[in-house]
Amino acid sequence: MRFIFPKNDSKYHWTQHCIRKMLFYGLTADRVKRIIRSPKRVESGVAENTIAVMVSGSNKKKPSEVWTMYQQKGVRKVIISAWRYPGVSPVGKQIPIPADILEELKKDGVVVQYN
Repeated sequence: MRFIFPKNDSKYHWTQHCIRKMLFYGLTADRVKRIIRSPKRVESGVAENTIAVMVSGSNKKKPSEVWTMYQQKGVRKVIISAWRYPGVSPVGKQIPIPADILEELKKDGVVVQYN
């Protein structure tokens, strides 16, 4: 399967960090947009003024979640990151983001407030 790089348009701006994570986790631009449009859960993101949204995976024997973090800038959504979380994350608590993603966010200049 070939990876199709998403294009920036009037509604979505894709960061390089997000594109790399989509490639790593096997996520498509349409899947990320679908998560943003109809999430199962919405939390505040770890970076300032961000929103993190999630949908559950379809496999009942091996549960997982797909998360997307974005920032609303006017009409446009800046998609910062997307990742798969193995298992089920706790509701209402800090979003469990893997350490490698946090390091990349810091390196890419996104302000991160994670405890």
